Amino acid sequence: MIKESVLILAARSDIGKAVAHEFASLGHPVQLAARNIETLEVDMSDISLRYSVPVTLHEFDALETETHASFVDALPELPEIAICAVGLMEPQDRTQEDIGAFTRVMRSNFEGPANIMAELANRFETRGSGTLVGISSVAGERGRASNYSYGSAKAGFTAFLSGLRNRMAKRGVHVVTVLPGFVETRMTEGMDLPARLTAQPSEVASGIARAVEKKRNVVYIRPIWRVIMFIIRSIPEFIFKKMSI
Repeated sequence: MIKESVLILAARSDIGKAVAHEFASLGHPVQLAARNIETLEVDMSDISLRYSVPVTLHEFDALETETHASFVDALPELPEIAICAVGLMEPQDRTQEDIGAFTRVMRSNFEGPANIMAELANRFETRGSGTLVGISSVAGERGRASNYSYGSAKAGFTAFLSGLRNRMAKRGVHVVTVLPGFVETRMTEGMDLPARLTAQPSEVASGIARAVEKKRNVVYIRPIWRVIMFIIRSIPEFIFKKMSI
């Protein structure tokens, strides 16, 4: 039995590659989308040979929002599952001093991902089926002094996915919000991350596959993050602004 095709946006990222392996191992044809897509030709051959599934490559730039409609039109088929792993994190102090860095963070974590999800949602709605998966962040659940530029962009994306899920609830289209917490990737390289709270990309990928299968709405990859963020959201503002977290 041929399974549904899966589109992976930001397929060059560590999470994107792990997701590609996870779904291919389950028998899904995979569409890999990223900038400089020719750099994924070795991955395409590896995934295709390893799991005996069709794999295609597609040039995609999340920040070139004017190309998103034509990008979707050019896909060999409209996927049944689309997973957006687009994201960029810059140090908070850099985004405070450099408007260019601030803009890249906002556009990479909100504008670009929301725009391509909206394009896909409209096509899925017309067809009446499909699953959209957006990888957001626990950083979006409360603004913190140490990363509020990144966190505010992710907060916007989380709210977008929530609204989109509500809109699509009766249209045959499901929307999943993924909140990974810390993940050991190139984006977090050099950070001192606590092992108990830090997932591997493969763990995120298997969590996404389960969430799609079970039609989950909001998923914390490690359940402890649900508790942590509940506590952080519950701290009164007059106390929170005196903390260094």
